[in-house]
Amino acid sequence: MPARPIPAGQPRLDRAALTALAARLTPRDYDILTHLHQHRVLTTHQLQRIFFGIPQATRKRLGTLYALNAVTRFRPWAPYGAGSRPTHWLLGRAGAAVLAIRDGITVKELGYNPDHPIAVSSRLSHQVGVNDFFSYLHHHARQPDTCAEVKAWWPERRCAQLWGDLARPDAYGRWAENGREIDFFLEHDTGSETLAKVAAKLHDYANLAEATGITTPVLLWLPSSTRETNLRRVLATTEVPVATAVQNEDGPAGPVWMPIGSEQPRLRLANLADAWPHLATARDEQTDA
Repeated sequence: MPARPIPAGQPRLDRAALTALAARLTPRDYDILTHLHQHRVLTTHQLQRIFFGIPQATRKRLGTLYALNAVTRFRPWAPYGAGSRPTHWLLGRAGAAVLAIRDGITVKELGYNPDHPIAVSSRLSHQVGVNDFFSYLHHHARQPDTCAEVKAWWPERRCAQLWGDLARPDAYGRWAENGREIDFFLEHDTGSETLAKVAAKLHDYANLAEATGITTPVLLWLPSSTRETNLRRVLATTEVPVATAVQNEDGPAGPVWMPIGSEQPRLRLANLADAWPHLATARDEQTDA
């Protein structure tokens, strides 16, 4: 998918300029830069769900960070008649530099790539879809009178470093709500792979569980109800706990999940822990040890 870049100036990043930039950054700004570094690309809508309350505040602060070269941006081309696509935000050169200074490392050690290959990658839509999943969880957790938290969100690259020789999840997460908590691996399905290939991935997760002694549920986030129905026929039984749900406008926190092997009413994400009580027991025992 080609991208339409929005040009930005590239001032010299000397110590004085970086010191001045750091003085203007808030803790939330640093969180934004960290998320952009870890998760590669986030849209304006995703950043609003995670960090802001209203669109105006989101656009204003991102505009300031852009002017400071802490972030950069692009807008993918949309097919004719498909409408415009949201602005996609990336970590900028100055943002990478202040993160490196904060962590006491070099920009190279940070792993920053100023060429931003994700902007022209065929996996851009997939990455945005994965990040949508977690941005909706953050949005839900930030609502008034809600007792919920995204306790972990590890991107694909971190998962690959830890477990890539056995399994390659799109992300690892930990979600807590109303006293319940669940760890999970996310498989964000776009419908581009055969159902047989999707099912085959579960053998890798079974191998990972055997190697680590920790069984973690796999969540299949699917693009349509037809895809879900057909996949559930293929996955009559599984070696690891699996639940399916269809991508929706309200996100993954609500009662949209159905464990494989169950035809009961759909469960909230946090309540999936009740579907596999032995996993919670095993995790508690490991924590106590």
